[in-house]
Amino acid sequence: MQPFALKAALDTVRATTPLVHNITNYVTVNDCANALLAIGASPIMSDEPNDVRDIQTICGGLVLNIGTLNQHTIEGMFAAGERAAELGHPIVLDPVGAGASTLRTTTAGDLLDKFPIAVIRGNMSEVKALAGGAASTRGVDVCPDDAVTEDNLAASAAFARDFAAQTGAVVAITGAIDIVADANRAFAIRNGSALMGRITGAGCMLTCICAAFAVANPDALLESQVAAVAAMGLAGQTAQGRMGGFDGNGSFRTYLLDILFNLTGDALEQGAKVEELAH
Repeated sequence: MQPFALKAALDTVRATTPLVHNITNYVTVNDCANALLAIGASPIMSDEPNDVRDIQTICGGLVLNIGTLNQHTIEGMFAAGERAAELGHPIVLDPVGAGASTLRTTTAGDLLDKFPIAVIRGNMSEVKALAGGAASTRGVDVCPDDAVTEDNLAASAAFARDFAAQTGAVVAITGAIDIVADANRAFAIRNGSALMGRITGAGCMLTCICAAFAVANPDALLESQVAAVAAMGLAGQTAQGRMGGFDGNGSFRTYLLDILFNLTGDALEQGAKVEELAH
């Protein structure tokens, strides 16, 4: 992938201010809204079943995040997903904690089966659970056995490509090394910071950002998702670089949002560590 594709994807988000409808979990909803504003998009948060069809009608895309499921939000997800599918809006699925409970795993699978999901974004344990693999999860953290490493990178990329082929979605698997793939191509992204795991919502924020990039770049879905993941990772590593001796995870969270707000296409192009992986 040419670096200018990353710059163009971010620049298009900032130029078009995509409106994204988010049904996300209540632990991270405020950070998700602020992350979208920081990257240049506009958020609407609604999970009320009697509200979501109208809300989705005026938006350009939809985020379905299963992090704090209940029957009310599940009903809202299916109503919003139905409307998004009718309108051809990209749907981004975040299977938070899939594999940790029957409700989460079943709901994520039902959403994937029913709707034309454009992007699946999760850690390897969650994505394996969604794919029907034998992964186990620990809360919303990746199982150590599932972590993407240099040693298993080729196999992890092959899994991502295969799952993308099965679902028709771009698959973004995030961790110490991120993988973004469609059925034909896979990319490794080596930006990021371990401190992103010390705040709530880094993954949820990224999922919403992925939706904004998908809405803004409908003809370059794979490239846009590589750009979104690289942008979040670059923001994380830059935020870590700003940390002082008395800063903790609260400061890191603030720095992360600030850097997303100020991130330019040129800075993304220069700082992204993206490698296409051979078959």
